[in-house]
Amino acid sequence: MKRLMSGNAAAGEAAVLAGCTCYFGYPITPQNELTEYMAKRIPEIGGVFIQSESEIAAINMVLGASVAGARAMTSSSGPGISLKQEGISYLAADELPAVILNMVRGGPGMGNISPAQSDYLQATRGGGHGDYRTIVLAPSSVQEIADLMPLAFDLAEKYRNPVVVLGDGMLGQMMEPVSFDHITKGDTYPKDYTLTGAKGRASRMVRSLLFDVKEEEEHNWKLSRKYRRIEQNEVRYETYLIEDAKMVVVAYGTSARIAKGAITRLRRENLKVGMIRPITLWPFPAKIIQDTAKQIHDFFVFEMSAGQLIEDVRLALEGKGHVHFYGRPGGIIPTPVELYRIISRHYYQAERSRKS
Repeated sequence: MKRLMSGNAAAGEAAVLAGCTCYFGYPITPQNELTEYMAKRIPEIGGVFIQSESEIAAINMVLGASVAGARAMTSSSGPGISLKQEGISYLAADELPAVILNMVRGGPGMGNISPAQSDYLQATRGGGHGDYRTIVLAPSSVQEIADLMPLAFDLAEKYRNPVVVLGDGMLGQMMEPVSFDHITKGDTYPKDYTLTGAKGRASRMVRSLLFDVKEEEEHNWKLSRKYRRIEQNEVRYETYLIEDAKMVVVAYGTSARIAKGAITRLRRENLKVGMIRPITLWPFPAKIIQDTAKQIHDFFVFEMSAGQLIEDVRLALEGKGHVHFYGRPGGIIPTPVELYRIISRHYYQAERSRKS
C-alpha cells in the first residue's frame, strides 16, 4: 500500500518502523514537518520525544540515548547542523550509533529556507574537530528517503558510528507516493558497550577524553581502520545510460532528478550522455568513476552549490579526463531544460576538442 507523504514525514515513519524509539530535535525550516511528525508518532510507540532547548542539547540527548542502547536520531538544517557538530564528533569518538538527518537549505550563515546542496563538504569531511568520518546517505526521492532510513540505523549500529542522511528542502517538502511495506527493524548487533547498570557484570566507561597521547593515537588508528572497512564494504551508487555515453553527469539527490530529465532531452537529440548518481557520498563511489574514465574522457558535475561534489570527482579521476561543472548556489533550483542547454553546450565543445 502506498501513502502520499512529504519527504520529512516519510523519514519519520520509516525511522519508527526501523526501530527508532528516541527523537530529539529543535525547530528549523525546511525540516519542521519531521519534528512535528515525530512529536505525534514517537509517543504512540512508547518512545521518547523531546523538543530540546537547543540544537546542542538535542545532539547530546542523542548521545545519552545511544549509550543506553536506544536507536536515536535527530534532524535539522544548515545552521542547526553546524551547532550539532561538536556532539557528532563526540559520538564518533565514543563509537556510538546515531542517525542525523539534514534537510539542507541555502547558506552560508542563516542563508535562506530554499533547497540547496551546500552542506556536502560539512557532511563528508566530518564537520567537527578531529580525525573522524560520518557515513553519508543521499536520497533522491521520497521513497528513497524511506528506504534509506532503516539502512542508516543498520549501518550506524553495525559500525558504531554516526550516519548522516543528506536531503534538501525540496526533498523534505515534496509529496510523493511511498510504500513502507518492506521496511523492518533489520539486523541487530551486539551492544556490549551500553551503560545499563553494572549489576552482575564489570563496570564500563564510555569517554572521548584521552589525556595519554599514545592512547589517543591508538584510538585514532582504530577509528581509521574502521573507516577503511566502511570504504571497502558500503559504497552505493546508481548508473544511468553510461554504457554508450560520451559524457557522464555526476549528480546526487535532487540534482540527479533534474539531471535525469535533462538527459532524457539530450538523448532525444542523440547526444550520448549518461549519469553516475552517488547514493553514499561517504564512502564515495570513486571506483566506478575511475572505471568509467577508462572509456570516457568528459565528466559533467552538477550540484546545487558553488562546487563541493566536484572535489571528490576530481580526486577520483586522479588527473584523468576533463571535468565540466555547473552549479546554482543559494537555493535556486535549476530546471531540466536549463540543465539540458548547459550540458549540450559543453557536449558540443568537448566533441569539437576531440576532433581537433
